[in-house]
Amino acid sequence: MMVTGLAAIILALALLMVLISAVQPLARRLEVSETVLLALAGIGIGAAADLLLRSSLTEIFDGAAETLLYFPINSEAFLLIFLPILVFQGALAIDVRRLAHETATVLLLAVVAVLVSTLTIGMALYPFAGQTLVVCLLLGSIVATTDPSAVAGIFREIGAASRLTRLVEGEALLNDAAAIAIFSILLASVTSHRHIELGETVIDFFASFGGAMVVGVAVGRLTLLLIAGLGGSAAAEITLTLALPYVVYILCDEFLGFSGVVATAASGLTLSVYGPSTFRPQVWRFLNELWVQLVFWAGSLVFVLASMLVPRLLIGMTRWDCVLILIATVAGMLARGAVVFGLLPILAAFKLSPPVPAPFKTTMVWGGLRGAITLALALAVTENQRVSTSTAHFIGIIATGFVLITLLVNGTTLRYLVVFLKLDQLPAIDQAMRHQVLSSGLAQVAERTHTLADELGFGAGTQKTIIGQIERRAQEESEANTFDTALGDRQRVTLALITIANRERSLLLDLFRIRGLSRRVMETLLRSSEAMVDGARLEGRYGYVRALRRRLRPTMRFRVAQMLHRRFHIDQPLMFCMSERFEMLVIAHLVSLSLMRFMHERLEPTLGTRIGEIVSEVLGRQRRMLDDALEMMRLHYQGYSEALESRILHQIALRLEEEEYDELLSDNLVSEELHRELLKDVEKRQERLEKPLRFNLKSGIEQRLRSFPAFRGVPDGVLHDLAMNISLRFASPGEVLLRRNGKIKMVYAVVAGLAEVHIAEQDVQFGAGDLIGAAPLINETFSRGTVRTLQFCHLLAIPASLFRRLVEEYPIVRRTIDERAEARLAEGHRLSLVLGGDKEPFIPARELIKAGNRESTNESNS
Repeated sequence: MMVTGLAAIILALALLMVLISAVQPLARRLEVSETVLLALAGIGIGAAADLLLRSSLTEIFDGAAETLLYFPINSEAFLLIFLPILVFQGALAIDVRRLAHETATVLLLAVVAVLVSTLTIGMALYPFAGQTLVVCLLLGSIVATTDPSAVAGIFREIGAASRLTRLVEGEALLNDAAAIAIFSILLASVTSHRHIELGETVIDFFASFGGAMVVGVAVGRLTLLLIAGLGGSAAAEITLTLALPYVVYILCDEFLGFSGVVATAASGLTLSVYGPSTFRPQVWRFLNELWVQLVFWAGSLVFVLASMLVPRLLIGMTRWDCVLILIATVAGMLARGAVVFGLLPILAAFKLSPPVPAPFKTTMVWGGLRGAITLALALAVTENQRVSTSTAHFIGIIATGFVLITLLVNGTTLRYLVVFLKLDQLPAIDQAMRHQVLSSGLAQVAERTHTLADELGFGAGTQKTIIGQIERRAQEESEANTFDTALGDRQRVTLALITIANRERSLLLDLFRIRGLSRRVMETLLRSSEAMVDGARLEGRYGYVRALRRRLRPTMRFRVAQMLHRRFHIDQPLMFCMSERFEMLVIAHLVSLSLMRFMHERLEPTLGTRIGEIVSEVLGRQRRMLDDALEMMRLHYQGYSEALESRILHQIALRLEEEEYDELLSDNLVSEELHRELLKDVEKRQERLEKPLRFNLKSGIEQRLRSFPAFRGVPDGVLHDLAMNISLRFASPGEVLLRRNGKIKMVYAVVAGLAEVHIAEQDVQFGAGDLIGAAPLINETFSRGTVRTLQFCHLLAIPASLFRRLVEEYPIVRRTIDERAEARLAEGHRLSLVLGGDKEPFIPARELIKAGNRESTNESNS
C-alpha cells in the first residue's frame, strides 16, 4: 500500500526530523559541522529518490521518492516559512550593547561586502559565461549572502573568541537583507528587460533599509507594551513573540515595500535589548530556549530540503560549468578578502570600530560559507516562468556548485584553521584568572568535600585519597599562579568592576522574579547595570562611576513630568515618576549592600586586599550617592518610604515562601495537591500586594513652608494659598538653578540639600531653610552668579511674580530675609575672628549682591 497526499508529506517531514536528530551527535563525534552533514544527507536523499523513480524494480517506494524529490515547497515558501525564524532568533540571541561597538564593522561586512562580492563575481563571470552582465550580477547577488549557522556552530564548539562569533552573527543579521534587496532589483530587471537606473536604485535600497528599521523597532516596542499589559501570563507572552517575526516580515515585504528581513532583525534586536527587563527571568529563559529549539528545527529542515534540490539543479551540468563555478568561487573569495583586509583597517584608523586582528580577518574570509538562502534564491530564478531556460540553467548550476564548494572545502577545514591560528585559546586576562580562580576555588572544594564526606560516613582512606587529589591540584595551580605579575592593578580593578556590574545584573534579575515590582524600574536598573559593564570595560573605574551617576540623574521622562507640574500644574505624571524613582532608589540601595558583601567574601580573596580596597572605595561612593538621594526623599515622604520598603520586604518574603514550598515538593514532603493549595494562598497575598501605592505629591508642602524663617508671621491662609500655587523640583548634583546675569523667574526654597554660588571670590552655600533668588528679586537685580546644586536637592519653586506680591503685601517677609542675612553675615565675621583672620567670612548672597550694586552705583557716579 502506497502512502500519498497529505499523509505522505507529514510522514516525509517526520522521517526528516528523525534524520536531523541523528545528525547532531554524529557531527560531534566526527568533528564535522552539522550543516555540512545536513547538506550531504539532503543531497544523498535527493539522489536516492531520483534513482528510485528511475528504477522499475522498486515501484513500491515511488510514492515516497516522488514526495521527497518533488516536495511541495517552493522558493517563496522557503523564504516565508524559515527566514523570519532564522533572522529573528539570530537577533534575539545577540548582545546588542556589545555589538553596538562593532556597528561599523558589521555594516561593512553585511552591506559593503555584499555589494563588492556581487560586482566582483558578476564582472569575473561576464567574459566567460555567455550571459548578459545583469544576469552575471544576479548570480553574484545570489551567492553573496553568507550563512552563519555552520560558522558560528564551529566557533562555539571549539571555544573560539567571543568577539569573532559576535562579528559573524552580527554580519548575518543584515547580510541576507542586503543580498535579497539587490537580488530583487536585478531579477526585476532580467524579467522585465529594463535597464537599471542607478540613482533610483540606490534611493530605493536605502529607503527599504531605513523604513524597515523604523517599522521593526516600532512593532517590537508595541509588542513589548502588549506583553507588559498581559499581567504575567507566560503562555500569552511567548505566543506574541512567535507571531512578531511573521507579522513584521509580511507587513514590510507585502504591504509597505520595505525589507522584511531588516524589519524582522530590528524587531528581534528590540526584544533582545528590552526583553530581560520586560519578561520575568524564568519566562525569558524559557523563551530563549524555545527559540533555540525552533531555529534548530527550521535551520536543519531548510538545509535538508534545499540540499535535496541539488541533484535537480545540477541536471545538465558540463565541464565548462565547473570552470565557471571555480571562477565564481575565486572571485567571491578575493572580493571578501579585499573588503576584510582592505577596508577594516580604514575603519580602525578613523576610530569607527575597534581594530580586528589579522587571525580574525583570515578566519572571517575563509568562513564565508553559503547555504540554504543561496539555494532558495537560485530556486526562485529557476521557478520563474519569465526567466529564459538558458539563464535559469546557468543560475541553478553555478549557484549550487558555489554552495557545495564552500560547504565541502571551507566548511570542513574551518575548524582546523581556527585551531591553527590559536583562536580557540582563552584571552590573556582569562588565562591569568584561571590559575587564580582554581587555586582559591579548589581549596574551598576540598573543605566542602571533607565536610560532606564526614556527614555521609565515607571511610577515612577514601576521603584521604579524593581530598588529597583535590589539594594537590590546588597546590599546583597556586604554584603556577602568575596573576599578580600578568595583570596590573588597573586591569584587575577593571576586571573587578566588570564582575561587580555583572553580579548586580544577576541580583536584579533575581529580584525581578518577585511579582509586584515595576517593570519600568527594573528596565532602568538593568540598562544602567549593563551600561556599567560597558563603561568599566572601555574606561575602567571612570567609566563605571560615570554610568552610575547617569543612573541617579533624573530621566528625560522625569524632567518632562516636572515641567508639566511646574508650568501647567499637571501632577499625575510627576507622581508616577516620583513613585518609580523611590522604588528604584530602594532597590538599588538593597543591591548595593549585597554587592559590598560579595566584594569582601568572593572578590577580595581572588583579586587581593589592595584591589579590594580600591573597589570597596568605589562601591562606598556608590552607597553614599544612593544614601544621599534616598534620604532626601525619605525626609519628606517618610510614610510612603516606610510603606514601600514594607511592601518590597513582604514581596521578598512571599517569594522565599514559594521557593520553600517548591523545595518541600521536590523532597516529597508534601503532596502535589497540598503544594497547589499552598501556592494558591501565596498567590492571593501577592495579588493584594500588586496594587500600586498612592503617592501624595503635595503632602506636607504647607507645613514645610511654615518651617522657613522667611515665612514666619505670614497668615496660615496665605501660606495655604501659596502652597497650592508652587511646584516641586528635585535636582541632582551639578544642576543649574540660576544663571549669572539671568532674570529671576523662580525663587527656590531649599527643603533639603545644598547649592552653591561663587561671587566676588566667595563660595556662598544655600542649605535647608534658605531662599535662592530672593535677594536679587527683592532688589530688582539680576543674579550675580551661577547657582549650582552640590547634592541631591528638594526644592519648592515659587514663581517670581507670586513671591514679589507676597513681599509687597507682607513686609515682614522682607524684614525676616534681611535679619537672616545680617545674622549670617555676623556669623561669618565671628568665624573669621575665631580663625584668626585666615578664613574669609561666609557672606550671604543677598549682602554680596547689595555690595555689588553699591560698587556699580559708585562707579557710575564717579
